[in-house]
Amino acid sequence: MNSAESQLGMGHKIQRSDAAGVEHPASTESKGGPCTTTASQAESLLAAENRTLELIADGASLKEILNDLCHSIDVVASPVISTVLLMDADGERLWHTAGTLVPREWLPVVSPLRISPHAGCCGAAAFLKERVIVADVATDINWLDEYRDLAIKIGIRAAWSEPILTKDGQVLGTFALYSSASRIPTDAEIELIEGARHIALIAIERQRSQAALALALEKIKTNEESLRLIVDSIPGQVAVMTAGGEVELVNRQILEYFGKTTEELQNWATSNSFHPDDILPTIDVWKRALETGQPFEFENRGRRADGVYRWFHVRAHPLRDAEGRIVRWYILATDIDDRKRSEGELGKAFEEINRLKDRLHDENVALREQIDQVFMFEEIVGSSPALKTVLSSIVKVAPTDSTVLITGETGTGKELIARAIHKGSHRAGHAFISVNCAAIPSSLIASELFGHERGAFTGALQRRQGRFELAQSGTIFLDEIGELPAETQLALLRVLQERQFERVGGSRVIPVDVRVIAATNRDLEAAIAAGVFRSDLFYRLNVFPIQVPPLRQRQKDIPMLIEYFVKRHAEKARKKISKIDKTTLKLCQSYHWPGNIRELQNIVERSVILCTGDTFLIDEAWLSSHNAPRRATSHLLTENLHKYEKELIEAALAESNGIVAGPNGAAVKLGIPRSTLDLKIKQLNIRKHTIR
Repeated sequence: MNSAESQLGMGHKIQRSDAAGVEHPASTESKGGPCTTTASQAESLLAAENRTLELIADGASLKEILNDLCHSIDVVASPVISTVLLMDADGERLWHTAGTLVPREWLPVVSPLRISPHAGCCGAAAFLKERVIVADVATDINWLDEYRDLAIKIGIRAAWSEPILTKDGQVLGTFALYSSASRIPTDAEIELIEGARHIALIAIERQRSQAALALALEKIKTNEESLRLIVDSIPGQVAVMTAGGEVELVNRQILEYFGKTTEELQNWATSNSFHPDDILPTIDVWKRALETGQPFEFENRGRRADGVYRWFHVRAHPLRDAEGRIVRWYILATDIDDRKRSEGELGKAFEEINRLKDRLHDENVALREQIDQVFMFEEIVGSSPALKTVLSSIVKVAPTDSTVLITGETGTGKELIARAIHKGSHRAGHAFISVNCAAIPSSLIASELFGHERGAFTGALQRRQGRFELAQSGTIFLDEIGELPAETQLALLRVLQERQFERVGGSRVIPVDVRVIAATNRDLEAAIAAGVFRSDLFYRLNVFPIQVPPLRQRQKDIPMLIEYFVKRHAEKARKKISKIDKTTLKLCQSYHWPGNIRELQNIVERSVILCTGDTFLIDEAWLSSHNAPRRATSHLLTENLHKYEKELIEAALAESNGIVAGPNGAAVKLGIPRSTLDLKIKQLNIRKHTIR
């Protein structure tokens, strides 16, 4: 850092000294400072944020939104005035965008304003990517003279600027406050400018996301129109039909020749379109094609709109998916009555259709990826009907505050579903707290969830906030909810019913505003029947159930998942893998995947590490040992658990001579509370008084 930059860093810090060496303390008594309380300021910021979101939803321009924000800040901070400067495309200059109270004489100075450590507080804030405070324009050594005289003349004696930064540190602009008195901002004004900067960031990023989405959709529309123009320009009649032979798309030549609309051709009657002598042969050819899936050629006479029949040479080829199933037919019919078409021209026309098909497919894949980045399902890969049902449920429940219960086998990605729900909710800007209930000892789970007071138990040396307090205004994800102890189940039920709780060892009731999403791979209804899970808690959690399908029910998604994981792990391993072995794809689609997506990811990562060429493949031996459908064993497992649990309790009662409580009682030997042991004895029908 050179000397000028060193002076800049020293000069622009909060509570800096001016040229006369006089410090300006951060006090609410500063000359010209607003008398705004923190509470009213917070309410004003919240109202401004809500108003900003309403303007975004109403389609207002970014300038209108930011001007409205500045107006709200001006009312709160009066007589201080606010302004927003936005970065231009070249990343080197700022332009005044909002702030109706900024003096007109000042606008030419800040439109444009080159980013520089000496370009006032806004140019310096954008350059340094940190807050810049100029307590006195008249004495600030980094304020250029050409700006200084005009600023003092129009009443700008102090200025404070906050850069508007993205998560990755990109400068979008600055938010600044101008004061007519020489001073530094109060703590309340610092909070105000930070809050306003946050609201401005929301508005700018929302507008950028909407613009990116609109551009992507417009490009798709343009591609479709271009494809239509190209297909219409192909010599001959082009039709695209479904795998079952229904019309999906035709070009202009077909519409003009038969004198029908696209809607009329949806139920295309052969008897109305072909010569009577050609009807049966045409039907036979189509039947054989649909049965065998083989391409075909034939000649027939098509009936023109004026009743004239002309001979056509018809060629049809199927399009298959990765699994070899036919998804549609491409048909080209060439008029051979005029003998103007040769076989070579027919081949070129059909090859052109295939090239157009491939190009459109590649472009649409790229556009889908671009749109996916705008939305919220970045890591949820797949397009199978089973997954689409889950994604549809996410879209419906995310905007609400309803409690969600996610069920599914281990490794199916239940936490990804929970994060997608949080990201699509109005709580997305707040914390997402994940808790694995099975990973925390039962004696500590209550403290982990609800916190504890100092001295609540041995080792509780200070007050500690629980996960529910950390998730305030956000979302808490309770994974493996079926593993909660009975006492904690009751406390969680209170949170869901009354939206409040008490810390362990405390008596103060703490209100909480948290959305609860729970997940389990257990059969909770069986657990209720066994007496180890509360039915009232189950019904509170099961407001909106989502069943995540196992990977064996998403065979269509397996090639896409493999491609996704291969690309991700190849980048980490710095390997270039461009192809996936077809035998590997078939092997993976026939495998049962007892460990679901987690198992698939681990095997792909292992295979990428061992891969030595540009083709990805999986050793068949890794999949063969477990390639058998899993049996339904939940009922048998429950019975075995109850039997084992009963044996342990009876053994402990025998050791304690039938005594439950006390230092030598069975509860102490088992390491569980007496109330829990009494409940277990009752549920398992154990006669404790007969055990000695």
